[in-house]
Formats: sequence, C-alpha cells, structure tokens
Amino acid sequence: MDAPLDLFGASREDLIAWLLAERDRSADLARLVARLEAALAAQRATIAHLTEELGTPLVAAAAEPTEDEPGGGAPAGMPGLKPTQPARRLRAARRKRAHGFVRRRMTPTHQVEHALAACPRCGTPLAGGSVKRTREVIEVPLVPATVTEHVFVERRCPGCGHRAVPAPDLAGVVVGQGRLGIGLVSLIATLREEARLPIATIQWYLRTWHGLDLSVGAIVGAGRTVATLAQPVVEQTQAAIRASPAVHADETGWRENGRNGYAWTFSTATHRYFVRGGRDKSVLEAALGDDFAGVLISDFYVVYTSYDGLHQYCWAHLLRDIRDLRHQYPKSPSVQGWARLVRKLYARSCAFADPDPAARRRAQQAFEAELLALCRPFLDEPGAPQRSLCRRIERHLSELFVFVADPRVPPTNNAAERSLRHLVTCRKISGGTRGPGGTKTKMTLASLFGTWRAQGLNPLHECRQLLTAPQA
Repeated sequence: MDAPLDLFGASREDLIAWLLAERDRSADLARLVARLEAALAAQRATIAHLTEELGTPLVAAAAEPTEDEPGGGAPAGMPGLKPTQPARRLRAARRKRAHGFVRRRMTPTHQVEHALAACPRCGTPLAGGSVKRTREVIEVPLVPATVTEHVFVERRCPGCGHRAVPAPDLAGVVVGQGRLGIGLVSLIATLREEARLPIATIQWYLRTWHGLDLSVGAIVGAGRTVATLAQPVVEQTQAAIRASPAVHADETGWRENGRNGYAWTFSTATHRYFVRGGRDKSVLEAALGDDFAGVLISDFYVVYTSYDGLHQYCWAHLLRDIRDLRHQYPKSPSVQGWARLVRKLYARSCAFADPDPAARRRAQQAFEAELLALCRPFLDEPGAPQRSLCRRIERHLSELFVFVADPRVPPTNNAAERSLRHLVTCRKISGGTRGPGGTKTKMTLASLFGTWRAQGLNPLHECRQLLTAPQA
C-alpha cells in the first residue's frame, strides 16, 4: 500500500499527480454509483410491475402472515403500498352446513283442514277435493305449570283393625322432601348453568311462560339439589381426568363474597373438573393427586413451572410472546428473522408424524437441538431483545416438544382456555358467589354441565336422568 502523500512538503509535480489520481478515482466511484442506482431502479420497477400484475397474492406473500399474526402486514417501504395500508386478509372458504335448518319441515302434531263448503260463484255445495298446497306454522304454547297434590289415605283393616297408610315414596317424581318436581328442577338448573341466566330472569321466564312464581331461595335450592346428587358423578370425572394421558390446566379469577380467589380447570377432551382455591401449588397437587402419571399441559405460570411431573408447555403462549416482541421491534432484522425461524420450526414439528416411537423420540431431540441453536447466540447478549425469551426456551427446552414424541399430547393449552370460557361468562354476569356453599355448588355444576357439554350430551335430558336415578 502506498504511503500517504505529505501535502505540505510535496513538490508541485507530486501534487499535480496526486490530484489527477484522485480525479480518476472519483470518476470510477461515480460510475459505480450510477450503475448501482440503475440496477436499483430496475429492481424497483420490476417489483412495482409484479405487484400491479399479481395484486393481493404478492402483497400477502411479501407480508409473510403467520398463524400467530393473522393477516400480517407489509414491510415499511414496500413499493406500490402506502406505509399505513395493511395487507388484505384472504378470507377462508366458508364451511358448508350439514343441514338447511331454516327450511326443514317438521312432523305436524295436528292438522287443520281449510276447504270451502260452497262454490263462491254459484253457491253449489262442495265435497271431496284434493290438496292444493300446505303451509306450516310453528308455535310454542304458553303451558301453565301443573300442581299435583299427592293425598295419602289411611285405611283401617276390618279384620285386624290395623290402620295402613302407603309409604310416601315419590321416587322419580320429586327429590327428597322438596316440592319441585324433577322436570322443574332440571329446567332451573339447566337455565342457570347452561343458559347462564340470572335468577331474576329465570323467575320472569317461569312466571311469564308457566304462570309459576318461585322465590330466590327455591331457585338456589334447585341448583343445590342437583349439585348434591352430582357429587359421585363429579368424583368419577376427577378420577377419569387423573387417569388421562394428558390433562390441560388453567385458572381464572373468581370472587367469593367480594374476596378474590381463583377457579381452576382440569380438563381432557371429554371431561371437565373445576375447583376454587388460591393460586398456589397445593390446588394443582390436590386436583391431580399423587398417582397422576400423565402429561400436564399449561402456560408458563410459576405454579406450573415448579410441577415435578411430565410437562408440555403451551406453544400458543410462547408464540404470542414472540409476536408481541416482533411488534415492539418491527425494524429489527435480528428479532424478525429469529421469530420467523422459530415459527417455521414449530410448524414443522406440528406436521411431523411417524408411527415408530423411536423415530418420534429422535425427532423430538432434533427439534430441541435446532431450537436451542436458534436461541444460543442471544442467551448471553445483554442488548438482545429476544434474550429473555431465549432463556425461557433454554430453561424449558425438554418440555416444549413432548407432543412430538407422544401424539396424545397437544402442543397448546387452548382446550383449557376454552373450558374456562363458560365460567368466565358466568363470572361477568353474576360477579362470583356469596359464600363457600354457593361456590361449591357452582364448581360442581360447572364440572357436571361442562362434562356433558364436552361429550355432546343434552344437559336437560342428562339432568333429568341424574335426578330420576336411584339414590343411595
């Protein structure tokens, strides 16, 4: 490399030669810049032309929408797009209904015949005829409640003088010593739990439609009656959950007499179990029991992270945190690229399927190694925005791809959140319960009706069957 020229001590000839060399160098750089600008202009023109030709598909492809980011958005500065103009979402094909329920004809319960007795023109009597058309009218009558008085007559035997009275056995008609029939109790419990109606609305319905006035205590007592008889069924539900290979767990707030607490859900594909308590590990341990050998699926709350058994952490929560990080750093190539690679890795792990358990276990280890390789560069980098998430992934790496090795385990905890949705709606309507008795009744009914709902059963029919079954 030539030594730098001493401009103060150089001769006139040296200075002239140096200036000529710098001029040539500047001219070369100017020509290079011109060629690069021409190439850039050509690329921009090509992108604009393709965007105009292809329209929405090109925009959607450039935006790279993902499942955790529905619709996505175009990168800043995309030619042909305004910076604040979001990319259009591609509407999914509408799912066809199995039946056209609106126009489905029903079986008539009775028939009204409309026929003219005489000719409207000449008055000649008419008889016979054929059906020209029919019209279906559906109506729901106002049915008053029936009140049956059961009279127990005492009779005296003329032979021995013994006075005999029939036993007050009304099994299948009423529960215990109550005065509300099984059908009415089932209706109240279903309206309260399945339809989530307030007590005042149930009173209005019964008064308006059936001419029946019931007190608040009678309606509350109906729910308590069902909950009491449902205890053995709920215990069987809990036993089925403990024996399941995979259990979803989650919690939400539930106030009792104005005091904060939490309602927990432990659910499978066919069973729901709810219990109220604090937000500590004892609730989790009591619900699952000491012999639970399945996989617990949950979010990253500290109670779950301290669980000692088999675990699958929810990818939906992890991807949601990654999406939030992308929104916080939209112009960071490091964050955006890392997030896309993690998302693609998760998609590949969900698509993996193999009947061989050994192959699934090897695939789990391969996905873990690949995810760790994506996170390793940022684990010890203080300024990396994804450092915290990478450390969380490293800490729980062995419990992120359990679903790959065991197909019975889902990768997300969405089932638990769906099972809580009904209870959250009830909380917004009622604000909670007033005491321990009401809380126990509510959790029992939520477990009972939630299980029926998960199994696709009619809750009103199942409630009637529960109340008519022989009681121990």
